[in-house]
Amino acid sequence: MEPRHVVAMGGGGWTMDDPGLDRFVVSLTGARRPRICFVPTASGDHPASEGFHDAFPASGFDASILWLFDRTVADLGSFLGEQDIVYVGGGNTVSMLAVWRAHGVDRALRDAYDRGVVMAGMSAGANCWFEASTTDAYQLGRADPLIDGLGFVPGSFTPHYGSEPARRPAVLELVASGALPAGFACDDYAAVHIADGGLREAVASRPGARAFRVEPEDGRTREEPLTVRPLA
Repeated sequence: MEPRHVVAMGGGGWTMDDPGLDRFVVSLTGARRPRICFVPTASGDHPASEGFHDAFPASGFDASILWLFDRTVADLGSFLGEQDIVYVGGGNTVSMLAVWRAHGVDRALRDAYDRGVVMAGMSAGANCWFEASTTDAYQLGRADPLIDGLGFVPGSFTPHYGSEPARRPAVLELVASGALPAGFACDDYAAVHIADGGLREAVASRPGARAFRVEPEDGRTREEPLTVRPLA
């Protein structure tokens, strides 16, 4: 069986002019000309998603975009299963998951993941792979628990840990109370690489970007800083 990879970014990647994390994701495929599909559902298939083709030019990649609001792909299972990477963008996690389930994308992604297709994304595109997450989907400026992820990775994920003021206080309260399961929290430009459901390493494309394991301990939340490998 092919190893199963998830790269969950707290923020970064091509939408934040951050090629370092993207290069790391590509390196996991071992492909000379990777097939990479961007899924912009969380942003409502925003037209700016076309910029993905500039970030992953045709000279080096077979890059595609899976549009669901004006859907053109009939067989989602075959289409996603033929990729080397599925890369999910940021936006509204709650709405994205609902749309995916209506179209059967959740099932197609699970099949592709089990075949060894690398799953990656930032913010909502990182939240989705876990059992649970924190999200501002219900109200901007908040960080509410969402216990509705795809569950490829056990536990929870929190993006934008150091850049959005509501995130850390919410995680400390939610994990301590049991409203959010133990998991990971990442700053912008940091990511956790999960292999076969377990942490392989944390990486960062910019100095000072942090990643944490967050767990309940004696009625509180313990933040364990992870060793972060700087990316060139």
